[in-house]
Amino acid sequence: MEKANNTKFLFIVILFIVVVAGGLFLTKNIGKTSNQVNAENSKAALSKVLKNITVKDVEKIKGTVELGENNLESELPDIEKYPLVVEGKGDINIEIFSSPEKAGKGSDGWLCDVAEEFNNQKNQIDGKTISVSVRSVASGLAVDYIVSGKYVPDAISPSNELWGEMIKSQRVAIEKVEDSLVANQAGIIFSKKAYDEFVNKYGEMSLDKVVEATAKDGLAMGYTNPYASSTGLNFLVSTLSKFDSENLLSDKAVSGFQEFQANVPFVSYTTMQMRDAVSTGSLDAFVLEYQTYCNDADLTRNYVFTPFGVPHNNPMYAVGQLEDSKLQALKKFTEYAKSEKSQKLATDYGFNQNLDYANSDSYDGNTLFSAQKIWKEEKDSGKPIIAVFVTDISGSMAGVPINELRKSLINASGYINSNNYIGLVSYNNDVYKNLEIDKFDINQRAYFNGAVQNLSATGGTATCDALLVALDMVLTKKEEMPEAKTMILLLSDGKQNRGTSLGTATDILENLEVPVYTIGYGEDAEKEALSKIASINEAASITADSDDVVYTLKNLFNSSL
Repeated sequence: MEKANNTKFLFIVILFIVVVAGGLFLTKNIGKTSNQVNAENSKAALSKVLKNITVKDVEKIKGTVELGENNLESELPDIEKYPLVVEGKGDINIEIFSSPEKAGKGSDGWLCDVAEEFNNQKNQIDGKTISVSVRSVASGLAVDYIVSGKYVPDAISPSNELWGEMIKSQRVAIEKVEDSLVANQAGIIFSKKAYDEFVNKYGEMSLDKVVEATAKDGLAMGYTNPYASSTGLNFLVSTLSKFDSENLLSDKAVSGFQEFQANVPFVSYTTMQMRDAVSTGSLDAFVLEYQTYCNDADLTRNYVFTPFGVPHNNPMYAVGQLEDSKLQALKKFTEYAKSEKSQKLATDYGFNQNLDYANSDSYDGNTLFSAQKIWKEEKDSGKPIIAVFVTDISGSMAGVPINELRKSLINASGYINSNNYIGLVSYNNDVYKNLEIDKFDINQRAYFNGAVQNLSATGGTATCDALLVALDMVLTKKEEMPEAKTMILLLSDGKQNRGTSLGTATDILENLEVPVYTIGYGEDAEKEALSKIASINEAASITADSDDVVYTLKNLFNSSL
């Protein structure tokens, strides 16, 4: 009988323990969001995976650091990286740099179509045939070619006059031949639902209201890099002007911009990256040109366009001291582009739309260059960035890829703000900690350059192992600096062949919300794999070949670091 009672008592004790333990398990996450729960689970999963990864510490070695301005001319790729999209064969030929929205294909190919028709007419000046060649070059890049002297065309037609003013400020001879080849406009894009909600709350849709809502209420607003993008530059100066219309470089303007920028989720490297963020619900609004908007059925069906800023009037400038026959040829082509037939085609392609909007703001070039510098310094509103570079040193990177990686990374590191916190990891069969995360002052930059200079390629490719080691470094540092932004930059050819699976790494990275920017090296880079990694948390994926890798990284670091 006593034995039975003891057994019964033991059963009750065990049952009590099970119930209590089960209750603790079921209630431990009460009050937490699903994101918090997922983050906790992913941290546990990360710790478990890290136990199976071999990590080797590398002795720090200081490299050389070149102080002062980087050489823009040496950073730019050879112009043949951007081949002619129309090639003129006339006795007198004019080469024109054109912004891509009018020198591409299909509805983005208006200037190309006009140039081809003009060339077919074989017009003459003093018995010599005249023609035009067109090179599609983004406006910011075109300015860099011209002001550096790396390559100077006969003419340029950027998206808006801001770029023309910037060229003029650098004492480059430039003459406006035509105020507007075709009319276009920058705008803010909202989903129809978000637009209605915004108007109900703020009374109207305008740039001023969007800036106010972003600064005070956390509206998730995204825009493109103002060093490279016409719409991004337009948005930057329009926003600064909102805070001080008399002087967009004043302390008042900068202070207001800091408040605004503190609530901007990110400035995207590309328009595609920004649109991906919108499609997943990460952004409430973003910027785009009207001509692109109206040619996209999904956008016109589901989004509302609100114009802002200076008009994108696509002016035409003669560059340098053109001989009289070339200047005459350029003016004849401009007259043809303004003809009724050419303008009807432009309208068919989405230009020349009446948006019932006018803006007479103007800015001098020196002010615009200064605005870009303010943006570079203030885009993170005083919040540092914690970033780890993850460099592929496997055998497939041997030769040109690893040489380009070393050169480009050392050069572009000069564009990383010194208040950010930077580390470096490399990998082949194993993972190597080349540099622990620290503030990117002159000392850390010297160690960074030394580590990069000593990278050599051999062995297998454990990409995801290295990403997870870098993730752990970033998260550990963020515990010390909870307000900091975080990111990882993967430089690789994308060819993983060992270690943690991409699926496992994806789940962990996604729940811990650290974006991974990927830079693909080499002609055989597996772009799809790198793009998939970047898409996990809406970062950009870039293919950087040997022709433009330095300039590509410079632009990425300007927009992100």
